[in-house]
Amino acid sequence: MKQTVDVIVIGAGIVGAACAYYAARAGLTVAVVDRAGPVAGTTGAGEGNLLVSDKSPGPELDLALLSTGLWRDLAAQLPQGIEYEAKGGVVVAADETQWAALRSAAARQAAAGVTTREVPAQRLRDLEPHLAPGLAGAVHYPQDAQVQPALAASRLLHAAIGSGAVLHPGEPVTQVVVTPRGRIDGVRTPRRELRSPAVVNAAGPWSARIAELAGTTLPVMPRRGFVLVTEPLPRVVRHKVYAAAYLADVTSDSAALHTSPVIEGTPAGPVLIGSSRERTGFDRSLSTAALRRMALDATALFPVLAEVSVLRAYHGFRPYLPDHLPAIGPDPRVPGLHHACGHEGAGIGLAPGTGLLLAQALRGEEPAVDLAPFRPDRFPTPSPPA
Repeated sequence: MKQTVDVIVIGAGIVGAACAYYAARAGLTVAVVDRAGPVAGTTGAGEGNLLVSDKSPGPELDLALLSTGLWRDLAAQLPQGIEYEAKGGVVVAADETQWAALRSAAARQAAAGVTTREVPAQRLRDLEPHLAPGLAGAVHYPQDAQVQPALAASRLLHAAIGSGAVLHPGEPVTQVVVTPRGRIDGVRTPRRELRSPAVVNAAGPWSARIAELAGTTLPVMPRRGFVLVTEPLPRVVRHKVYAAAYLADVTSDSAALHTSPVIEGTPAGPVLIGSSRERTGFDRSLSTAALRRMALDATALFPVLAEVSVLRAYHGFRPYLPDHLPAIGPDPRVPGLHHACGHEGAGIGLAPGTGLLLAQALRGEEPAVDLAPFRPDRFPTPSPPA
């Protein structure tokens, strides 16, 4: 079967769904292909974080602030809702050294447009009654929010289809077709050939493989992370609460296991407990060491959780790039190839901004955020084996 469209999006997770949504709304004909199905990969294993609190001033924060506004719009526009919850975030300092560093970081964020509110130690219980005693202080970030990630991606895909997009699930891309002059000409799957002058690589942790099929390189690697899910509880955690140490873990280049407490309640009652990070390839085995450390971290921050049952644990693979910035926009090495990947743990939060920027690039419009820091060709080309 053959079909010709304006743009092919590879990947039906939250980023691919956002790219399809904004491209279709811009009047482009869109086909989305996925090796499995919607939200079958990283998105289905996400917590749904929409954060500005964990980003330093710079290009990623600019993209996060753009996306934060777009998420508010989407929450009002998408039918049947996406479980958007403007809960706010609270970053907690364990001691005076962390508290001084956290306040300094928050001041820089505030200068870049983030809303920040310092909370001294004696006022912490007003914000979160069940926090452990002895903490030095916290910063409250009212702009942090939450969505149900699988639901949000599904709603975006459904809206894109309503604007004319076509979804082809269960069809892995076996070939990215490139003309003799090196331009993109479409993709092939086991079931069909799709012709298009533009292909968007939104394959998450598997994006390096898509880049390779297109004849180029992108050093996206999987970074495994676990989430614990408790039994349903009254709302014992009001915000998304995490330790200041989490900020260092996010920007770490280490392949070793890192854990730091990230805890939030949900409208349905269960508490979600993260986070862990480690580079283990696509190893799907259960790490009891990671789960044990996460549980200990969580109960140290919220002692009330010590007697709570954990019902299940799940994990996914964050698409990690070495400089911790996503690859967004056209790839000058292969005309017609665009990338929307490498967001690591921020893909859900940054998805709408990424989708909007891709649609603008496809239409030759001025981008809402400067794409230069996200250039896909910014990484050194690997040397061929000796």
